[in-house]
Amino acid sequence: MRVLLLNTLYAPHIGGGAEVMLQHMAEGLRARGHAVQVLSTGPDGGLSRDTINGVPVWRVGVRNLYWPFDGRAHGALQRLAWHGLDRYNRGMRGVLARVLGQTEPDIVVCHNLSGWSISAWDAIRSAGVPIVQVLHDQYLTCPRGVRFNKGRHCQQQCGPCALLRRSHAAASAKVDAVVGVSRFQLNTLLDAGYFIGSHQHVVYNGSPLATAPVAAPIDERRALRFGFIGALTPNKGVEWLIEQFQARTEDASLLIAGRGDPGYLNQLKSLADPLRVHFVGYRQAAEFFAEIDIAVVPSLAPESFGLVALEACAHHLPVIASRMGGLSEIVQDEINGLLVSPARADSLGDAIERLVRDPSLRQRLAARARETVEPMLSVERMLDEYEAILRHTLLTRGVQHGTAIPVSTL
Repeated sequence: MRVLLLNTLYAPHIGGGAEVMLQHMAEGLRARGHAVQVLSTGPDGGLSRDTINGVPVWRVGVRNLYWPFDGRAHGALQRLAWHGLDRYNRGMRGVLARVLGQTEPDIVVCHNLSGWSISAWDAIRSAGVPIVQVLHDQYLTCPRGVRFNKGRHCQQQCGPCALLRRSHAAASAKVDAVVGVSRFQLNTLLDAGYFIGSHQHVVYNGSPLATAPVAAPIDERRALRFGFIGALTPNKGVEWLIEQFQARTEDASLLIAGRGDPGYLNQLKSLADPLRVHFVGYRQAAEFFAEIDIAVVPSLAPESFGLVALEACAHHLPVIASRMGGLSEIVQDEINGLLVSPARADSLGDAIERLVRDPSLRQRLAARARETVEPMLSVERMLDEYEAILRHTLLTRGVQHGTAIPVSTL
């Protein structure tokens, strides 16, 4: 198959788990003999092409007010105007049409559409090429992709989001097949009226982690080490974690790894006792997990999947995680971790305190952590499922799927 993968970013520009998974997909499908190309946005104007690990990568400058990943602070009005243009970006539709003419793919797999907008679907449809849409976030219902505002998860779509997304559900009918990276992610969009008639699937992200060694028993004479790794943004719940950690135990330390806006990072540091809470900057996940005893994923908004939780379990770590979104499809309460609720702030402190005071519980959760997520880890399994979806989409294009939902299973 000739496959074009479309996304907002591609290596070396990594925004999160979506880009990590996309690179595994591109290189994995290429290794299986498919002619894979990638199209993403980039910091420079115009259209350029290079090759990364054997995969041809096209990059285009965003036909909008700015590239969102330029590291600059943009005012509220400028951001609103950007999202207004991104509702349906005709300039990006034209660029995509040009690339489709040059690459002539059999099928296009769309990932994150920010910067491209849903005009991408019309460009692909006009070229007569089938579309598979992979859902990594809430972009189709919320321009910022997270449904999080003023410190809280948005249970309902707000007025501005509804205005900027008023035609998106109807437009999604152009998509031949839709894939959620978790059941939560898929069902959220289906419940909002999206992808009526599209073939529907769930494919969990794989992670090519070598078998991590089981950690030696924790020396009870030293303090436990809790750890958070990820983007330092308000929706990730780091403030909640710091407050609950410091209120519940004096017999442990907390390591926080990741990058964020300097102003927000200073705000977090102002909350933290520097003797017990340590900001360690950007770290590789495997290296970081080897330094901690318990991973914490205290998200305040639903995670589409929860790659950090998956990889922590793969490293034999018990995980404390919010009972939100895709996290609860990875972390099983009382089996490989503990689930907590942002709606009950003390639940996080309770979980921290339980694991500090109960070594046998820590050991039991750690012992089951890797085995419970083992089926999810396989990148080959993920590639098998996507390959089957691509072939099925090519064979059944134009056939209405109806109400049944075939879900890829592990």
